[in-house]
Amino acid sequence: MKYLDEYRQSDGIQKIAAEIHRITTSPWTLMEVCGGQTHAIVRNRLDQLLPKELELVHGPGCPVCVTPLEMLDRAIAVARLPEVIFCSFGDMLRVPGSEHDLLTVKAAGGDIRIVYSPLQAVQIAEQNPTKEIVFFAVGFETTAAANAMAASLAKTKALGNFSMLVSQFLVTPAIESICSAPDSRVQGFLAAGHVCSITGYERYLPLAEKYRIPIVITGFEPLDILEGILMCVDQLEQGACQVQNQYRRAVERVGNRQAQDLIQSVFRISTQHWRGVGSIPQSGLSFNDEFASLDATVKFDINNIKTTERHDCMSGDIMLGHKKPKDCPHFGKECRPEQPLGAPMVSSEGACSAYYRYSQQERSNEHPVPATLKN
Repeated sequence: MKYLDEYRQSDGIQKIAAEIHRITTSPWTLMEVCGGQTHAIVRNRLDQLLPKELELVHGPGCPVCVTPLEMLDRAIAVARLPEVIFCSFGDMLRVPGSEHDLLTVKAAGGDIRIVYSPLQAVQIAEQNPTKEIVFFAVGFETTAAANAMAASLAKTKALGNFSMLVSQFLVTPAIESICSAPDSRVQGFLAAGHVCSITGYERYLPLAEKYRIPIVITGFEPLDILEGILMCVDQLEQGACQVQNQYRRAVERVGNRQAQDLIQSVFRISTQHWRGVGSIPQSGLSFNDEFASLDATVKFDINNIKTTERHDCMSGDIMLGHKKPKDCPHFGKECRPEQPLGAPMVSSEGACSAYYRYSQQERSNEHPVPATLKN
């Protein structure tokens, strides 16, 4: 398959891994920002192909993991209302709230429907005019454009029974927050290619210059990731701090202008709370005044719900690169996919989920790379 198989060839992977070994002379710590990249690294054990001086840590790029607890509790409160059909991506259903999760509400009779696009929620609103339809709009810039399109379509169709619970995040403020933290160990970033396909990579240029740190826009296949690591290490070894684009087949410097315009027509930039991380100024999206009537937090008066966060989940330390999932004393014991303490264990992009899911491979003596790489 073009643009896929060629990025999984073991010969190319071994060649780039050898080149990384050849040029690495010092210990370096790199962060892959996106949870999708984390899963690709752990699934294919790419980290085990790297020299011992090179450490990969995992970033806050899992939208399910960083959705704040208060938003989960609001979603649960709305989903319990008898007049509501609550629409969500499937990943969100098992994320723990203060006391329950959305799956518990569904099991108790709540009308919760898994959708694969926010446009499906708009369609459900058209088909059910006597019900209130609420879509749980979570994610980064990659989903913001689709959410903006759904909001715009609902407004055009004058659907008074449609609203959205918005928890949208922006990546670059999070990277800047990590760069500016005094205890940060990160010396280079692998930025998420799909986010940059929307935003472009111009906005990373001031970050690289200000913090003197290399940033490489990277794809999600094994060869993409190893090439990104090679480019990042090469910069570090040479004392460079540039933004480079490994994911040229999908990312352009200015990104997708049409998608950016659509997002800006519906949302405004706002302070956002990241679960496990804290509040980061200018790192979220909220409805602008024109679309405020679609805000479910106003429509259902759910802003004052009290929340109780469990303190035995160390997801914040993991998403900021301070710890690895297996550093957590609860990993694989009290915290498992069927009984998670936090979102990173249940999300398909969560770091803990990746380590738990693929831990069986680590017990095998055979490395998967020489064989056909798994999707």
